[in-house]
Amino acid sequence: MAEMYIEQFSKVGFDVAWALSAEQGLEKLNQGAPNLILLDLLLPLKSGLYFLEKLRQRPDKKISQIPVVILSNYDDQETKKKAKQLSVSGHLLKTDFTPKELVAEIKRIYKH
Repeated sequence: MAEMYIEQFSKVGFDVAWALSAEQGLEKLNQGAPNLILLDLLLPLKSGLYFLEKLRQRPDKKISQIPVVILSNYDDQETKKKAKQLSVSGHLLKTDFTPKELVAEIKRIYKH
């Protein structure tokens, strides 16, 4: 699934990096700050909320304030509330979008 998203975003000019786990994503932030993070809540070992909490705790504001859009099939109201408290820019359900539609929605949310 990630490969489909990467392909679609790359086709329209996004420079895409991806991580398979919260830990890997946090480690990638040491290489530089992306302009936007698409975050799944259901990740192996540690959740997407764990990643988001750690991201927001980073001392470097360039990293801690990166816009985050949740992209998940997990639609729990309590989790959405917690994510909103952690300043997410949006919460999208994977099942509501084809990869092309997702690109269009991200472009709408985040002016690329």
